[in-house]
Amino acid sequence: MNVKCRATLFAGACGVSLLMHLRTFADDSPSPRLFAPGVISGPADDLSPAFTPDGNTVYFNRSNGTFSVIMVSTLSHGVWSTPAVAPFSGKWNDIEPAMSPDGSFFVFASNRPKDGRGTAIDGTFNGRNFPGGGGNLWRVNRVGTGWTAPERLPDSINAGNATFSPSIVSGGSIYFMKPDSQTGYFRIYRSQYSAGAYLPPVALSLSDQTMEDVDPAVAPDESFLIFSANHPGGKNPKRLHIVYRKGQEWTTPQDLGDSVNEHGGNIEARLGPDHRTLYFSTNTVPPADYPRSEEQIERDLSQIGTWANGRQNIWYVPLDRWLR
Repeated sequence: MNVKCRATLFAGACGVSLLMHLRTFADDSPSPRLFAPGVISGPADDLSPAFTPDGNTVYFNRSNGTFSVIMVSTLSHGVWSTPAVAPFSGKWNDIEPAMSPDGSFFVFASNRPKDGRGTAIDGTFNGRNFPGGGGNLWRVNRVGTGWTAPERLPDSINAGNATFSPSIVSGGSIYFMKPDSQTGYFRIYRSQYSAGAYLPPVALSLSDQTMEDVDPAVAPDESFLIFSANHPGGKNPKRLHIVYRKGQEWTTPQDLGDSVNEHGGNIEARLGPDHRTLYFSTNTVPPADYPRSEEQIERDLSQIGTWANGRQNIWYVPLDRWLR
C-alpha cells in the first residue's frame, strides 16, 4: 500500500482518480481487468487479495478511510460470495493479508498492540509520526476449516512500529517492507525461516536506493518478485516493476509498462493462485467522454455507485509476457 493510503486507513481517502479503462494496446499487451466489480471491488478501498491454493477463497483488505478490516469471500459456480469479516479481524485495523503457498498459515499487518491489550500502536516512517497508524506482522495457522488466534511474529521481524506488506514463499521465509534505518523510507527485506525461527532480515538491493521500494509479491520459488517503486516525496506515482532472481542476486528492475501502470499509484501487488496472474490495487475510473448519451449517463452512474468513485479497487492481469 502506498504511504498516503497506509496512513489514511485511519483518517482519509486514498488519492485521485485515474484515466485507465479496459482496452487493447497496440503491442497486444493484456489490459488489467477489474476483479469482481460490485462484490469485492466496490465503493470502499479494496486491496491485497490473498487466495487459498485452490483459488476458491480470497481474503482481502477493505477500508473506508477510518478503519480497515480483512474480509473473506468464497467462489461458487463462478460467482464470489458477499464478503464477510474474517473471524480474526475487526477489532483493530488489519491490512495486507498474505497466504502461505501451501495454505497452512496466513500473515497480515495490524496496528493491534503487542499484548493485544491497550491502544493501537503508532507508526513512524517517511520522517513522520502516525498516531495509531503503526503496523506489525501477525500470523494465524490453519486448523481444520478455521484459523487459530493471531500471534505476533517475533521481534526479529517486528523490530519497529512500521512493518507492513508480507509475502510468504515456499519453506516459510517471508518478505516484507519496513523503513530504512538511514533514510526512513521503505525498503523490502527478507527473513529466512530456518529450524522453526525467523533469522534477522536482510534488505534487498532492488533499485538504486534513491527510490522507495514497497509491497513485494514473490513467487513461491523466489524466481521473480514484483514490487512498487517511486521517488520519495510522492512527486512521481508508484509503478509496478518486476525483477528476476539470478543466483543470490536480483536483476535490474523492469517497469511493467503503461499497459499495466497508469498515471496514478499502482500498489499492493499480489500473485493469484496460479502464481502467473498479477493482482494489484489502483484508484482507476473510466475516462469521461463528451457529449454523453442517456445510455452513457446511466452506465456511468451505475459504475459510480458500484466502484468507479476514485477509491482503491483490485485489478488483475496475466504475467505471461514477463514469465516466458
